[in-house]
Amino acid sequence: MATREEIVEALHTVEDPELGMDIVELGLFYDVEIEGPKVKVIHSLTSMGCPAGQMIQDGIHDAAASVEGVDEVEVELTFDPPWTPDRMSDDAKFILGFG
Repeated sequence: MATREEIVEALHTVEDPELGMDIVELGLFYDVEIEGPKVKVIHSLTSMGCPAGQMIQDGIHDAAASVEGVDEVEVELTFDPPWTPDRMSDDAKFILGFG
């Protein structure tokens, strides 16, 4: 069975192409639920109209599916709570000038 840490590590490979940083550092990754071989990744986008949304969702699916022990992946988009720059890691804030 996959672990939370393995899923999060895999999600570090998924970049927001507009910002050039991964979704974990950007704070777009909200949670993961693991039930045996089934994984549900809950994430947000920087805005509802994000043009890279589908690309990010596809990347999340592929990254989670690549983890050993994962047979099924559900990707859930949420805006509750809405994403804000406060969710970013300190490194991401520094790099993007939010610091």
